[in-house]
Amino acid sequence: MSGPLAGLRVIEIAGIGPGPFAAMMLADHGAEVIRVNRPNAVDQLTDPLLRSRKSVVLDLKSDDGRAKLKQLCKTCDALLEGFRPGVMERLGLGPDALLTENPALVYGRMTGWGQDGPYAQLAGHDINYISISGALASFGRAGEKPVPPINLIGDFGGGGMLLAFGMVSAMLAVKNGAPGQVVDCAMTDGSALLMAMMWGYRARGEWNDERGTNLLDTGAPFYEVYETSDGKFVSIGPIEPQFYAMLMAKLGLEGDPAFTDQNERSLWPQQRRRFTGLFLTRTRAEWCELLQATDSCFAPVLNLAECLGDPHNLARQTFVDVNGVIQPAPAPRYSATPCDFPLPPRQPGADQSIFD
Repeated sequence: MSGPLAGLRVIEIAGIGPGPFAAMMLADHGAEVIRVNRPNAVDQLTDPLLRSRKSVVLDLKSDDGRAKLKQLCKTCDALLEGFRPGVMERLGLGPDALLTENPALVYGRMTGWGQDGPYAQLAGHDINYISISGALASFGRAGEKPVPPINLIGDFGGGGMLLAFGMVSAMLAVKNGAPGQVVDCAMTDGSALLMAMMWGYRARGEWNDERGTNLLDTGAPFYEVYETSDGKFVSIGPIEPQFYAMLMAKLGLEGDPAFTDQNERSLWPQQRRRFTGLFLTRTRAEWCELLQATDSCFAPVLNLAECLGDPHNLARQTFVDVNGVIQPAPAPRYSATPCDFPLPPRQPGADQSIFD
């Protein structure tokens, strides 16, 4: 593999969700990632999260399996795992044991609650982790219950992405002379971190705990999704006054007293009603023809099938076909060390020869 992480070797102890996402990020960007599966494991070979890495099978409950993993760790820059705290220690494969044999090893740990704290040993999922971080309570419309944003905030944004960043940071530190270390990535911490800007707004008195009443959470009528006459949807988001003015001009609302003061909250309910009725007068395609090529901060709301045909996505090759499976391409892009085209997932144990 080529990419900015080429030359790094990482062990992934097989798991689900955020761990594989972190491993995918490292593999996408050039690291040699070796996925260690359990015996009789059946990976989903259509899963983009498992792309671009090697696959071996080890029984970590056996002496032979543990010995092989320890030997492999001596040749690696990092290992990542996603078990509950203490599981790897009970196998004799915790960070103390592995860092003793390879002091430069970066040991990445992906959990929901973190390695310590009163909830550390409890079961949970994304929806639970983002509940206590303040994130989930912030998603939803005014007067309605919170809406989970799929599992993007805990599992992938505050989990896998943050673990990949933490591991790359720790591996860079090793390259600069620091010792190996443990990267404790908790989705509670990560989802809280993703809300940093909102905490800044809150400190300035510009963010309410009541969801659906703020600038970016559908409280503002000019940062919203509206239905069109054909039952589809468009989004608008002209926060800056010059872009708001552009949208008003295009919509024929320039000079309308209900829209002259963008940030007058007492006018927001009236503005929302007017926007709602106005966007219902044309199809999504007609609104695209009028607004998409302007600085109105407008875009059609596309589903997974539709986004594949969007001209911007096509021009940038945002999505790729890997052995018949359509999936997002690696991101971000690099000018000097471009990433390779993704490789399809391997059958568990396909690379067992690395132990020969």
